[in-house]
Amino acid sequence: MERDIARSLEVLKEGGLILYPTDTIWGIGCDATDYDAVRKILNLKKRTDMKSLLVLLDDEGKLHHYVNTIPDIAWDIRKVTDRPLTIIYPQGKNLASNLLHKDGSVGIRIVLDDFCRILISRFGKPLVSTSANISGESSPSNYREISETIKSGVDYIVQWRQEETFKAIPSGIIKLGEKGEVEIIRK
Repeated sequence: MERDIARSLEVLKEGGLILYPTDTIWGIGCDATDYDAVRKILNLKKRTDMKSLLVLLDDEGKLHHYVNTIPDIAWDIRKVTDRPLTIIYPQGKNLASNLLHKDGSVGIRIVLDDFCRILISRFGKPLVSTSANISGESSPSNYREISETIKSGVDYIVQWRQEETFKAIPSGIIKLGEKGEVEIIRK
């Protein structure tokens, strides 16, 4: 794992893309504050700017640096969830503009996975995480299901957890309004 973290950090600092395991499915990642790196992911996935990308953080204490408003209910929801959960917050900030939704909102997940937490902590910035597939195709549930197109389109593929064959599932997603309104996007 240590070698993968070191190499991933090199690639991320150079504005490159990594293919890596998360606490849900495998993801394509980059520096979430780097517009050009985000553009590379959008191009690789053949995706438009119209769909926002997910951001991973290692610690909920960092949310205030990337979100203008955190409705109180967000803290309550995080305490009671028993699986990875992405929360869409009303207004993102200090992130690449092309990963935000057109309304300015941003989906953020606090990672549970050790590899991701260590990587993000050492990098000192949030990471983009988007499913490792071409837009419109089904999300791979493990490394073996990732297409060669995606594998050849990134700058580094993490070796950690490639041998796992269980079927991972994406996170749940909820959207919060500025006044604490809750909309379930994906269970």
